[in-house]
Amino acid sequence: MTTESQVDILISGGGIAGLTAAAAFASAGFSVQCVDPTPPVTERDADGSDLRTTAFLQPARTLLDEAGIWDRLSPHAAPLQVMRIVDAGGDVPEPRIVKNFNASDISDQPFGWNLPNWLLRREMLARLAEMEQVDLRLGTATTTLFTRTNEARVTLSDGSRTRARLVIAADGRNSTMREAADIGVHTTRYGQKALAFAVTHPIPHENVSTEIHRSGGPFTLVPLPDYQRKPSSALVWMERGPRATELFEMDVADFEREMTERSCSLFGPLTLASRRTIWPIISQSAERLYGERLALVAEAAHVVPPIGAQGLNMSLGDMRILLDLARANPSDLGSNKMLETYHRKRFAEVKLRVKGIDLLNRASMVEARPLRDARAMGLNALYSMEPVRKTLMQMGLGAR
Repeated sequence: MTTESQVDILISGGGIAGLTAAAAFASAGFSVQCVDPTPPVTERDADGSDLRTTAFLQPARTLLDEAGIWDRLSPHAAPLQVMRIVDAGGDVPEPRIVKNFNASDISDQPFGWNLPNWLLRREMLARLAEMEQVDLRLGTATTTLFTRTNEARVTLSDGSRTRARLVIAADGRNSTMREAADIGVHTTRYGQKALAFAVTHPIPHENVSTEIHRSGGPFTLVPLPDYQRKPSSALVWMERGPRATELFEMDVADFEREMTERSCSLFGPLTLASRRTIWPIISQSAERLYGERLALVAEAAHVVPPIGAQGLNMSLGDMRILLDLARANPSDLGSNKMLETYHRKRFAEVKLRVKGIDLLNRASMVEARPLRDARAMGLNALYSMEPVRKTLMQMGLGAR
């Protein structure tokens, strides 16, 4: 006999965006079912753990507070006080231009706080375990979606069915729910991959996030709390595919030598402090952010290269709008009117940010020396203008 459940909201996807949505909507009083085919790995050194990190910008912290998650995260978070942009595109890997953006110029809080993704999953699952309104089904996938004007019916991989007033697709760049609603996507492939891992270094990071541009893509060190009593950072190293694969397969001593050189030795010799992981880099945006009884969020709606901590913060921006609309008129949850309003409020801004990050990534990839020199001159001119600096910092904080 097929079991059937009924909830206000079904969330397809139990990644960081999906788990945040579950906590946020349940905290607002809605009944929630959250499903994901892959149970999350919640230990740093376990096979399959996600060694990427997420920098939560200021507006994201507000949402996490409302969801009852931030108190769990704050003891583990490394504040990001300064964003440093370095151009090292000369003949040798050394800084030619360095621009610092200090959050204290516009705020009494840091730009954001950095946390490892595996730890985020651990703490979010602990929060959801306390919440009676959440039915968490990890190891279960959404398979089919059937909608009517007043509800959605979703079949799950265990054969059960769920009826919901709203389905939130947080199931990633290959979203099953988006495909079921026949919503198309525009995808850009750069031929790049990103290596993500943790390092230790003798020179403290002093809460400075450092993005170094040379060629192939940005090389970004983001502060983490000390690891084994040594200063530690998360490192995202973007390169063209063949070079990224070569680095991924390199023995540790050679790899440490390569990454120290690519870092311009700004933090002294870098030591690998975790296994290496590798990810393909794309940009992707959905043609629209909704279908009948369906809202697309996070990577189901938009994917960007890991530059400027925009990815998950855009996702939490989606959640903020959806949550505000749901709270303002709970009886309207999942209606066409609500979802059209969500699309209207988010679509133009998402498109703008996807395009902006695409341009920054293309600029960071350039190989030819004259283009690297032009990039350095452009960075210097752009970041030296006070109104531009202020606008860029506000965008860094997630402001429009």
